[in-house]
This record gives sequence, C-alpha cells and structure tokens, in this order.
Amino acid sequence: MKLIEVVNVSKSFKGNQLLNQANATFEQGKIYGITGPNGSGKSVLFKLICGFIKPDQGEVHIHPKYRSKHADFPSNFGIIIDRPGYLAGQTGLENLQRWAEIQHKISDQEIQSTMRLVGLDPTTRQKMKSYSLGMKQKIALAQAIMENQEVLILDEPFNALDIDSVKNIRELLLTFKQDGKTIILTSHNQEDIDLLCDQVFQIRNQKLEIVEPKVTVGS
Repeated sequence: MKLIEVVNVSKSFKGNQLLNQANATFEQGKIYGITGPNGSGKSVLFKLICGFIKPDQGEVHIHPKYRSKHADFPSNFGIIIDRPGYLAGQTGLENLQRWAEIQHKISDQEIQSTMRLVGLDPTTRQKMKSYSLGMKQKIALAQAIMENQEVLILDEPFNALDIDSVKNIRELLLTFKQDGKTIILTSHNQEDIDLLCDQVFQIRNQKLEIVEPKVTVGS
C-alpha cells in the first residue's frame, strides 16, 4: 500500500534549488534510505513530507488514514529532523512526559519502557543539560517511537551513538519493519543504508533517483 507519494516536487531553500520535479513512492512495511551530500535537500524533503514546509511546485500525497483536518502534520508519524526542544533543567523522563501530554496516548510505564528500549535509564536524576550528544539522540529516538507511531521519518538517527547503541537501534528498526511500520531514514554511514534499507533514493541533480542494489559476484 502506498503511504507517501512525492509528485513532481520542486523546492528552493534560501535561494538554492534543491529539488526539481522530484518523484518518489514509499510503501507500507519497508525501510527506505535517502542519500546525498550535505546540503542536497534530505532534511528539506523530510520537512516537505511532514508538512512543515510546502513545495514550490508539485504535491506530497499522504495516505488519507494519516491526514487530519485540523493539522498539516500527519497523524501517527514519529520524526527526527531537528532535535525536539527540551528543558535543560529537567530529566529525560520529565521531558518525554511533557511531550506525551500533548496526545495523552501513553502511560508513564510506556515512556519508561521506551527509554530502556533505546538504552536509557528512566530512573536517573541526571538533567538533560549534562546529557552527552548520544544521550540526547536517544531521547529524540524515544520521542519519535514512544507512541507506537506507524511511520518513522528519521534524519540521521544514528548520529553520535556508540557502536553498541548503533547495533541496538538497527535491530530495533528491523523489528519495527517486521511489525509493519514504514521507515524513511538518512545516514552518512553506508553500512546503515546497506543493512537496513529495502530501497534507496539518492538526491542527484535535484531529482530522487533509485539506487540499484549492488550485484555480488556469483549471485
């Protein structure tokens, strides 16, 4: 089932043309990778998909079950684009509780379980102002998944994570795929893309081009 369609989308940002008549389709239950050099428009594409910005031309179609009459942002989407704003003088748990109050969908127990899932201790009294970059990234991941969101839009989800944490999050994303979730991610680490993604789009010449899988000798 098609969940997201990017149809002839063009977008300039700060006077720089990033996308020109770009097209892509994202289906349910797959992991997609978006690659391209810094400044090529990966984050802008994610913001277009999430409705944070509008295309100059073309359209982004979201499946009706994720559309809301009252908001441009699709429902049941979990995102990491820019890190969510947090209260530096509160703990990670307290920040996640604050975000969870917006939807009132999950309990404290579910928040704590999600923290453990991404490798954080929900009982720590450490304030976020003293969190490492990797710990802040885990908080962003927890916020993106804690409400059991069906579609995950993850811009550099492995940023600042140590080797063991990268392995844990990779396994977590593959489990989400088995559960039927749809994931679109970027990573500067080609290994992340190779191990996780069913299909890869490269932003090249302002288009979204499908990257053909590598053919190994003897296959």
